[in-house]
Formats: sequence, C-alpha cells, structure tokens
Amino acid sequence: MDDPLDFELQDDLLVPLPINKKRKKVIGLDDLLNEHYKEQEKLAEKQKKQAKKKAKANEKKKYDDEDRKEAHLNRLVEKCHNQLKAFGEENEIPVWGVEVFGEQKPFPRLDFPDLGSCNFIQSFLNNRLNSVVELAADKGDSFLEGLLVNGWLSKLAFLSGHVEKPVALWAFNSMLYSSKEELQNSSSDFWCEILSSGNEADQFSVKVDWFPEYKDLRSALDTYGFLFKFSSSAAHESSDSNNGGPPQNIRAWIRFVTYCCRIKSKKAILSTIEAEEIVEIIICMFLDRRFQGLLVLLYDCLQAVVDYFTDQEWCSSCENVAKFIACRVSEDLNCIRTVECVSEDSSRCRQLRSAIAYQTMLFCFDGANNGEEILKSLDAINLKHKSCDFFKLYIHLVLAKNWILSNNSVEDNEVIHEMFCSFLRNCSTFISPTDLRSYASEVRHKASYLLNFSV
Repeated sequence: MDDPLDFELQDDLLVPLPINKKRKKVIGLDDLLNEHYKEQEKLAEKQKKQAKKKAKANEKKKYDDEDRKEAHLNRLVEKCHNQLKAFGEENEIPVWGVEVFGEQKPFPRLDFPDLGSCNFIQSFLNNRLNSVVELAADKGDSFLEGLLVNGWLSKLAFLSGHVEKPVALWAFNSMLYSSKEELQNSSSDFWCEILSSGNEADQFSVKVDWFPEYKDLRSALDTYGFLFKFSSSAAHESSDSNNGGPPQNIRAWIRFVTYCCRIKSKKAILSTIEAEEIVEIIICMFLDRRFQGLLVLLYDCLQAVVDYFTDQEWCSSCENVAKFIACRVSEDLNCIRTVECVSEDSSRCRQLRSAIAYQTMLFCFDGANNGEEILKSLDAINLKHKSCDFFKLYIHLVLAKNWILSNNSVEDNEVIHEMFCSFLRNCSTFISPTDLRSYASEVRHKASYLLNFSV
C-alpha cells in the first residue's frame, strides 16, 4: 500500500532527489598555492622538453649545414685541382742542399810527444812540486791531456814563453783527429789563445817552434771525406742518407782557420791561391744542410778569409772564386744559396756576392758575354706563354738582383739600371695574379717589391 502509484513514478517533481553523502571540502590558501606550484612544474617540464627537442633539431641542422659546406668545399677543391691539371703536371722542385762530405777515412794515430825532448815538462819533472804530482815519464799522455783539458798547458806556455814543436804538433793533431770532444775543444782553445796573443802588428807573446801549413789543413779535410771535386750538377744524394756526415772535429777546423786568417800580420800561413780555395770550401759547406748548426762559425770564417787578401789580390781572387763556384753549382736553388750565404756586412763580401751572381748568370745564359746581353735575354721572355719556366725565371731574378744591387759600380750603370727596371716592370705587369703556375706569384711579388722598394 505504501508503494508509489504508476503516475507518481513518471512525474519528475515527485521523484525525491538523491542524497549526496560527500561533504563539500573547504578550499584554503595553501591548497591554491600547491595547485599553482604543480602547474608551474608542469609548465617548466613542458618547456624543458620543448627546449631539448629544439636543441636536437638545431644540432641536426648544424650537422646538415656542415655536411653541405664540406661537400661544397670538396667541389671547389676538385675544381681547382682540375684547373691545375689544365696547366700540366707540376714538376717537383727540390730544396737546396748537396752533401759535400763523403766517406771518412780512418783517423791517424795520435802520437804523444817525447817528454824527454820538452824542456818545460822536464823543468816541471825536476821541480819540487813534482813530489806532490808524482809525474813519471811513462805517464806523459795522461799528464799532457790533463794539462790541456784543465787549461794549464796554455798557462805554462805563456809562463815559459815557449811552445815546443812536439807539444804544438800534438795539440794540433788532437784538435783535428781526437775522438774525445773535450780534448778537441781544449786543443782548439789552446791554439786560439796562442794565435790571438800579442799585439796585432807585433809578434806572438810566446815563441812557437811549429806552425801548421795549408797542406796539413787540406789533409784533414781529405780524411774527413770532403769532396774537393764537388759539383752540385751531379746526381743529388738524399739529405737523409746515412753517410756519416762531417765529423765533430770540423768545428775545430773552421775555428782554427778563422784565427789563422786573422793573424796575417804575425804569420802568413796561407798563400793567395790557398786562401781562394779556403773561400771556395767554406761556400761549399754552406750548401750542406747538415752544417746549419754551424752557420755562425761559417760566417765568421768566410769574413776572416775574405779580409785575408790585400786590396791588389782581392780583385782577381774575387773573380776566380766566383768562376769556380758558378761552374760547379747547377741552375737550381743551390745557386741562390751560394749567393745568399755571403753576407752583406762588408764591401768585399758584397763584391763577392755580386761576382758569384754575375758569373752564375753567365753560366746559365751560355750565349751571353756581358750583363747587357743577359738582361736583353731576360727582357725578351714571353711571360704569358705556357712554356714559360717561372722557376728558372725566379732564379734569374734573384741572381740579377744580387748582381746589380750588391755592387755600387753596377747599380750606378744607367744602361744596366734601366734594363733591369724594364725587366721588373714586365714581371710585375704581365704576370696575372690568377696565374696558378709554379713560382708565377713568387716572381710577380718579388719583382713588384724590388721595383717599388729597392730599385
């Protein structure tokens, strides 16, 4: 009876509302802050993911750009390579350098002097101080070496005022043939002290019973394996060959020659012809790349030998040396090396530099008889023709520059000067900056520099 009637079920207004058993929660300020912080974290996380995604896209784009640039560069290199091929295959240009020392001979045996024949050593043996040293005649070799290495041999020589022949000869041979570096240096110091003693125009401070001659110096070079028949036009040997090279004693040899040339007023050890040969030998040593650590010694020695000649001797000797060098050096970078190894610090060296360059150019231009014919041949070169050898032209340009600008008498010659300027103008004007042939840019730049700053 209590059940609702059918029409009551169809009436929405009569249907009772459902009872909401959940209680409404009161929202506080802390809840709002927490909700705000959660939203901020979600937003930050979303931005972080987007930044990572963007960074990956940028990195991929960067790699793609680099790949495109690399591909573009490869195409450019290939294009340049093909353009270079259009000029023909470039010949390999060797660097300067010739080995002027061959196989060494065995060094001679060092004979120690007889102590009984040396007065100052005998006086030391008879001195009461010998009771402390206890020197015996059979220990003369170690005793002399000790005196030499410790510098006492030269002090005893200056105190006694005398260097006897056995001691002088032994010290000379020790300098040139000893395998002990300390003994070489000490022997060299001993002789240099003796040679540099006294006044310039006076005698030595000590009396020296024996002086070496040029044959002794030449014999040492022969033992070292120096090639006196040297010619760079022959087949070049590799600079890396294990030929042994110059011995350690060559330092002492160069130093001794330097001092010998500085004492001409006291003792003339070299004749004019021998001094000429020394100049030729030193210039040849400049061609050996293994001597680059001795350049200072070589420069000093060359200057000393050049100053050894008298004014009357030098004119003919300079030309003789220049002809000797010119006919033995091939038309490559070695002939430039022989010119530029001669310094410009003195008038004689500049004259020698000019003479070597001139004689070398005469040798290169076989039909030329004088400087004007050389410059006419240079001026007639067709710089735009494909057959133009810019490497040889560069060599001729450097040689002409040293020949003319290192000699005041040649530079003041108006005809030579004008012809040289014409040649420089041709090189700086008719060689295109885009000419890719070997040494074309070097010739153009050097000619422009000489034309604007030197001539």
